[in-house]
Amino acid sequence: MSYKIVVDSCCDLPKEFHTDPRFEIVPLALEVGDYHIIDDESFNQQEFLEHVAASPECPKSACPSPDRYMSAYDCDADHVYCITLSSKLSGSYNSALLGRDLYLEEKGDKDIYVVDSLSAASGETQIAYKLMELEEQGLSFEEIVEKINICRDEMLTYFVLDSLETLRKNGRLSGMKALVASTLSIKPVCAGDRGSIIQKGQGIGMRKALVKMVDLIQKECENSEEKRLIITHCNCYERAMLVRDMVLKNMKFKETIVVDAAGVSSMYANDGGIVVTCA
Repeated sequence: MSYKIVVDSCCDLPKEFHTDPRFEIVPLALEVGDYHIIDDESFNQQEFLEHVAASPECPKSACPSPDRYMSAYDCDADHVYCITLSSKLSGSYNSALLGRDLYLEEKGDKDIYVVDSLSAASGETQIAYKLMELEEQGLSFEEIVEKINICRDEMLTYFVLDSLETLRKNGRLSGMKALVASTLSIKPVCAGDRGSIIQKGQGIGMRKALVKMVDLIQKECENSEEKRLIITHCNCYERAMLVRDMVLKNMKFKETIVVDAAGVSSMYANDGGIVVTCA
């Protein structure tokens, strides 16, 4: 059976997948004040981060239209999967669902499944890799849907950011009982919890916060040798490699991948942000 994986542009895919015919990236739109850009191959991270740093206004994103998703589903593949960032962070998931309904109404029956990643960035990437593995095993569409939901539910997502302001101003920190980062030196260690953001610790300074995050990964990620470690970084490759090396010092994974943040991930993670997922 042939398959296609549609992802929104918060999915930080390795560059080689950008031209892979099995994939299609549906872009969100980004804006910082008067600066507007589509999160596609034209996205310039450095330019975007400079606009964010210079603007007094909070950056915002707009999800793709249902018609755009419907267009992505219109293909020859037997099985179509769509992965979106958490429905608690964006309207992308609901738009993808509406696009599926439109397709089925106008084009007829087709196996289309929309996955609410309950994560973002490398969390979406994890699901894309798992879908490829399951398809290559020759499983039925129904079996793949069941297994991908289990993978999604068991996935661990952690992040440490230099600034949580974009998340806070966009109302994305409602799941956190208290924001302890009252000074710039205190960096919260955050995690995903069924699509919402919670705080799991903190460190004085970025280095100590990253060490705390690594400690959490080592405690909470079981059977790591059967899993994949994916790290998204926003303009901080050396920091990402430091985290990778700290994790791998005491743990083994079947694969480790480091990817740079695309536009939406850059907007939320901000310059210097690190997102780590295990699945």
